[in-house]
Amino acid sequence: MSDETTNLALPYILPSQAQKHVTHNEALQRLDAAVQLTIAASLAAPPLAPSEGAAYLVSTGASGAWLGKSGVIAFFQDGDWLFLQPRAGWRAWFAGDSRLRVFTGAAWTEPSLPASGSMQSLGINATADTSNRLAVAAAATLFSNAGNGHQIKVNKAAAADTASLLFQTGWSGRAEMGTAGDDSFSIKISPDGSAWRTGLAISPQGVVSMPNRPLVRASLTSGPLTPAAGSQTGFSTLAANQGGFALADAISASAGNRLSVPVTGSYLLLLQTSTLTSNGHTVSLVANGSTVLTVCGAPTTNGALRQSAAGIATLNAGDRLSLLHGGTAQFEFGSGKTEIMATLL
Repeated sequence: MSDETTNLALPYILPSQAQKHVTHNEALQRLDAAVQLTIAASLAAPPLAPSEGAAYLVSTGASGAWLGKSGVIAFFQDGDWLFLQPRAGWRAWFAGDSRLRVFTGAAWTEPSLPASGSMQSLGINATADTSNRLAVAAAATLFSNAGNGHQIKVNKAAAADTASLLFQTGWSGRAEMGTAGDDSFSIKISPDGSAWRTGLAISPQGVVSMPNRPLVRASLTSGPLTPAAGSQTGFSTLAANQGGFALADAISASAGNRLSVPVTGSYLLLLQTSTLTSNGHTVSLVANGSTVLTVCGAPTTNGALRQSAAGIATLNAGDRLSLLHGGTAQFEFGSGKTEIMATLL
């Protein structure tokens, strides 16, 4: 029979042995060192002032009192070092980086995750909570294929719920894409995380719309007028309007208001005119009173005449649109008569 146990090398008390307490106490020392093992640090040389009961992993290049002990556990007790040779399967808590590691027989490694299983939450370099059960803090996150394609699935319980991707700045929402509140796919944007506007929406039938794309159909509500050459007329009625077009400063009580452009961009412009008589005239859609964007015109005519002209122009937010008249003609104003249409491309 051996004089010590197989796994922890604890000494046996032998028959007729004197001073049995010495052997017994040595066994207790080894148990105290090996059970619930905590590694204070991995060092090559003993610390200058070790704490009683502290355990260290002796690293490569051991020196001093640890000479020749690389790879073993050095346990300080009763003013001296006790050395334990770890065996495969030993577990220890490494206090320096707060990690649990297992000795494989050659190295200390962190336990691997099971091949399959489940857990309530997981934080990768981050802290998960009951709302964010998976939390990842990293420069990038990779989802790759396992031979062919790869899908990321976001499932909601009912159409009125939300299934979306939310993009934040400083933990405040700035953009969101997905199905929020219904089964239409939408892309929304917010300047502050509170007020949201839909930039793109696709219905379950596949119909695409842009609810905040600037577009307008503007006309002046008035009876027939004969504007003087060099004068301007504006608008009083917006028969169609989205994206922020608005009536701005008044030209006069009868000539309506200039139209304010909401955002900077390239616009498709359509000018339509309707005259009852003309001694030769032009009508120009102008920005800020003078920059000509598109023009309609005709020589002298005694009958009614409808004309239209289109153009593309880059406009700035805050530009003012109006009609500049040349020559003399009697105009019909209103929707379907003399009016303009504009849409952001």
